[in-house]
Amino acid sequence: MNTMTQQETAPSARLSPFLIRSAIVAALGGLLFGFDTAVISGTTGWLKGGFVAQVVEQLHRWAPSVNGDNLLAFMQGFTVASALIGTILGSIMVGRPADAFGRRGILFALAVLYFASAVGCALAWGWGSFVLFRFIGGLAVGGASVVSPMYIAEISPAKYRGRLVAVTQFNIVLGVLLAYFSNYVIGSLHLGPTECRWMFGVMAAPAASFFCLLFLTPESPRWLFSKGRVQEARSVLEQCGTDTGDLEQDIKDIRASLDIEHHTVAEPFFCAKYRKPILLAVAIAMFNQLSGINALIYYTTDIFKMAGAGTQSALLQSVFIGFTNLVFTMAAMAVIDQFGRRRLMLAGSIGYILSLSAAAWCFYTGRGGKLLLASLLVFIASHAFGQGAVIWVYISEIFPNRVRARGQALGSFTHWTMAAAISWTFPMIARQSGGHAFAFYALCMVGQLLWVLFVMVETKGVSLEKIQRSLRIE
Repeated sequence: MNTMTQQETAPSARLSPFLIRSAIVAALGGLLFGFDTAVISGTTGWLKGGFVAQVVEQLHRWAPSVNGDNLLAFMQGFTVASALIGTILGSIMVGRPADAFGRRGILFALAVLYFASAVGCALAWGWGSFVLFRFIGGLAVGGASVVSPMYIAEISPAKYRGRLVAVTQFNIVLGVLLAYFSNYVIGSLHLGPTECRWMFGVMAAPAASFFCLLFLTPESPRWLFSKGRVQEARSVLEQCGTDTGDLEQDIKDIRASLDIEHHTVAEPFFCAKYRKPILLAVAIAMFNQLSGINALIYYTTDIFKMAGAGTQSALLQSVFIGFTNLVFTMAAMAVIDQFGRRRLMLAGSIGYILSLSAAAWCFYTGRGGKLLLASLLVFIASHAFGQGAVIWVYISEIFPNRVRARGQALGSFTHWTMAAAISWTFPMIARQSGGHAFAFYALCMVGQLLWVLFVMVETKGVSLEKIQRSLRIE
């Protein structure tokens, strides 16, 4: 049985208003993450007929023998995935700056990048400038996927950690829903050539709000301890709450975990003692994207159009997808610290397999409409209740304090590399048959189910320092 010895958190650990406020503000990085990820789904037609068509025309002059439709599908995939290239780099590059300058300091920088991306995409003057500003937004998304959940994990008592880190995922799916709804509202206003520019530009307002609200949050106490700022760290722990109810015992555990006399934050990361958390993080991140979730989020409107829906109908059905995502994320947040991470993953895996198989059957038989919508609703519900709720919680938990930033970065890097591959290839695969794509994703989820059953380790209700000892990391 792949579970850790459960040691219940002392009842004196509390959920303080200060902790809740700090977690919600940090999780706004997730809201912008979700909005930035999903907003492009309502603009793919505009991009395909505008910026992408222009660059394809230029490329076709240089290589006239290349099939124009294939080149258009390839460049559409690349344009959509351009943000993910930034996300990959942002996720892998942010670990060391987060160790050097603090989690909170990096969140400020990410808010600036979000704002620049929103304004830049709204004012883009050509394909190159659009891709550049989407890339900048990708840097922010990649950084936020590392720092927001890591920060919340480091300020939260173990008893509440799952729910509080899951606030990041709640905000991600809230951002996705807001993007779908914003696209639908803006689309219904019939703003003409500026319509899609407004879809991108509205994100500037929440980005500015995120920057301002960060002034109300503290720095991570575990990062402060690593920098020798003991009194500041002690103050934050007193305000946020402790794992045991005994402040001195928690400080002792954190210091033992950091063990600065024998280890440094600059020590090698890819070594035998960290093998188990590394493999766990890479596996859960890969499976997250092999479900095809980002293909659905980026191409929601296109998928419904492929099944015969009109543009406005497709935008509305995207809102249904986003709302279902939000509802089941809330359900998962309510039970993640009672049911545990593995049970949610098991339920989600089974739902994935059934829904993806049904979606593949819809495309193979040409029976779209309500059946396809139903299968995709079950798919997004399965994702929200399983992988979506668990991934960022789990990766933020399984690495020791001294390498958590790098571990979180590795998990996010793996996640976004796979997301880029899935998002880039989906238009080309779907052009042949949407059924092929969904059948492949269903097969991958059989692999996830086996991994959860035989490999995944439970982390429910265990302090970060005890997780480290349970994984036999000295």
